[in-house]
Amino acid sequence: MNRLLSLDYVVFFIYLIGVSGYGYWVYHRKMNHQKQSGGMDSKEFFLAEGSLTWWAIGASLIASNISAEHFIGMSGSGFALGLAISSYEWMAAATLIIVAIFFIPIYLKNKIFTMPQFLAKRYNDTVATLMAIFWLLVYVFVNLTSIIYLGALAINSISGISFEWCIAGLALFSIFVTLGGMKVIGYTDVIQVLVLVMGGLVTCYLALTLISEKFGFGSDILKGLSVIQDKAPSHFHMIFDKSSPHYKELPGLSVLIGGMWINNLNYWGCNQYIIQRALGADLPTARKGILFAAFLKLLIPLIVVIPGITMYVMYQEGMFQAEMTDLNGVVKPDHSYPTLMNLLPNGLKGLAFAALTAAIVASLAGKANSISTIFSLDIYKKFFNKTASEKKLVSTGRITVIVAMLLACAVAPALRNLDQAYQFIQEYVGFISPGVLSIFLLGFFWKRTTSAAALASAIITIPLSTVLKFLPGWTDGAFPDFPFMDRMTIVFVFLMLLMVVMSLADKKSKDNPRVVIIDKSMFRTSPGFIVGSAIIIGILAALYTVFY
Repeated sequence: MNRLLSLDYVVFFIYLIGVSGYGYWVYHRKMNHQKQSGGMDSKEFFLAEGSLTWWAIGASLIASNISAEHFIGMSGSGFALGLAISSYEWMAAATLIIVAIFFIPIYLKNKIFTMPQFLAKRYNDTVATLMAIFWLLVYVFVNLTSIIYLGALAINSISGISFEWCIAGLALFSIFVTLGGMKVIGYTDVIQVLVLVMGGLVTCYLALTLISEKFGFGSDILKGLSVIQDKAPSHFHMIFDKSSPHYKELPGLSVLIGGMWINNLNYWGCNQYIIQRALGADLPTARKGILFAAFLKLLIPLIVVIPGITMYVMYQEGMFQAEMTDLNGVVKPDHSYPTLMNLLPNGLKGLAFAALTAAIVASLAGKANSISTIFSLDIYKKFFNKTASEKKLVSTGRITVIVAMLLACAVAPALRNLDQAYQFIQEYVGFISPGVLSIFLLGFFWKRTTSAAALASAIITIPLSTVLKFLPGWTDGAFPDFPFMDRMTIVFVFLMLLMVVMSLADKKSKDNPRVVIIDKSMFRTSPGFIVGSAIIIGILAALYTVFY
């Protein structure tokens, strides 16, 4: 039944009023404090400088990361591929540890507030501006647009509210949260994460209960988990070999030692949208927050992937055939999660609906804030108004939020032909990941890296990725058709070598000043951080050993 009942709306509006009221309280309290201290400055609006606790940073990282592309797209990939899609989440947990140890100290020590700012400081304004423009285009027309599209699609399929009204509602709610600044986003994200985890676990419980009852075990979720392992053994392997039909999407050991690292290090370590949450904190607080996010990452497959696998088993058993196919009889994996949510009883469906909305709104708010940060600080102030006051920067940021959301709403309906949305997004974002990561890594750790080398990497990454993707078709298969993760590895290695050769060829590079401050003591961690990291690595080792 694709509509919400009265109790569902009651639960949903409790969530809506709770988040809105808490956000307003945080904003009102902040404004009262700022009236005494002279008003909100740009660092407070964009970064919530010094205001976020470690648990708020960790929750905000996850809330900003988890969205409709996970609930809908990753669950759909769970239906199609199985548990292996969880590598994006579980390897992200390991990546977050590396980011906390090596990346965050460099940003904080050098007082970096935006990624283009780092590029301007380490290289030059040309590299910084090129990447700033590129990030803005990707954030608005790929990320923000896809989040709104998938979110509206999911809410439409669950509630029956028209697709257009779903887009408008998500945009308005997200703008409301975003205009309060990063502090409001950060603390409301704590509620968002709590709701999305609760709602996700409820949906997972329903899925496993359904499959357990289907096979005569009653409401025993552990039996349900055992059933899906028995009925879909191919869906419980983390590493595909070359004989697998899904090898191109997750190519074997590349998820452990290849392209997955390039994807994750770029996303978690060089991405304004993500890293911004920790840039306003001190180092111990930032590291605790990132470690907390890594623990939360371990939970995500339970919330979104297991329901997708369960739906696959039920579909194979003849259930939900109509719901999982389109009018032409083609199976649509991304229908998995909405179909499950429509089966929830009155009230619990409202909770799951709130969870999905929480994930979408948190992600939209975080993305919009990052767009406004980059535009205001790296474009507007640098090129349009170099003497802009703090008040002017904040108002420009707010206007940017509204404009970006309107643009994304206008473009979102054009994405209706997507199938496995999560894989689609990962592949095409992977066109830029090698270039960005090579620029940052060498910029961090090799003094001789030149601006010309960084610019070459920024310019070449998309054309080279495009050629590797389409050359097999252009040559009728004469050129190897590499999986997209392997393409990322090839492009990354090529760009790293190119940058090294270009930098060594420039004799002046020997005299490059050390513009990025690095002290080895920055990379030391506390005993508590070491213990937490060891626990996460141990859990990951066990998971990959059991489900290899």
